[in-house]
Amino acid sequence: MKTYDLSQPLNEQAPFWPYYPPFEVKYIKRKAEHGVNAQYIQTSNHMGTHLDAPRHFVTNGMTIDQIPMNWLCGPGVIVNLSDEMDELGLYTPEMIESRVEVKKGDILLLHTGWHRHAQWGDQADEEKYIHMHPGAHPDMVQWLLDKEIHIWGVDVVSTDHPMDLPIGRFLGKGMHGHCDRVRAAAEKKFGGPEAVARLFPDEDYQLTHNKLFGHNCMHIENLGGEISAPELQNRRLIIGCFPWKFQGGEAAFARVVAWDGEWPKDI
Repeated sequence: MKTYDLSQPLNEQAPFWPYYPPFEVKYIKRKAEHGVNAQYIQTSNHMGTHLDAPRHFVTNGMTIDQIPMNWLCGPGVIVNLSDEMDELGLYTPEMIESRVEVKKGDILLLHTGWHRHAQWGDQADEEKYIHMHPGAHPDMVQWLLDKEIHIWGVDVVSTDHPMDLPIGRFLGKGMHGHCDRVRAAAEKKFGGPEAVARLFPDEDYQLTHNKLFGHNCMHIENLGGEISAPELQNRRLIIGCFPWKFQGGEAAFARVVAWDGEWPKDI
């Protein structure tokens, strides 16, 4: 079986979540002086391809090291939604189910095409990648729970829509006005302030984080790599998400891969 890497590169150039500290790296030993190369890094967990554990939003929630291994590798699907996802797009269960069968307990990865705007994408645009990305329609919450999905992921900076995040609510308020520009674009797209208020009510702030983590439905953010490979689209695959064994971790960098094959029925 061929292995496909679905992860974005990570170094000091990668865009980081607004208000979070960036990725810092430096050499603390060099071969010429010490006989070895060694690096030191300092970073938040929420950049590059990473897995959010429930502890990220739930005080006593499951941490990275507590996630059962059989949740992290198994049968799943990559769903190609790129033909419908534009700036501030909303993906829905209906879009997903019209393309591929999603079975209970699957690992679900959504290919929106937005990774092309990430740092190493072919249309790299940091502001567009962070401010204008697609996000989850409110109907996704109950659908994911009904499907008993523990791990799902997207090729964007957050599973939540910008209007359910600081990006559309207060990012740069009184300074750069990022949130005002995003809100204006959302109102134009969805039909005015009232329509935006209905789609993104106050109680849905950080929607997929607050309403899913308590049910141990967690997600991967910043997918990329070979997620656009034509042979992976809208079909069943073997998918693995491999975070480091971070004891007590609320999130962790992860290598996400897919294998072009079916999960054995006797496992």
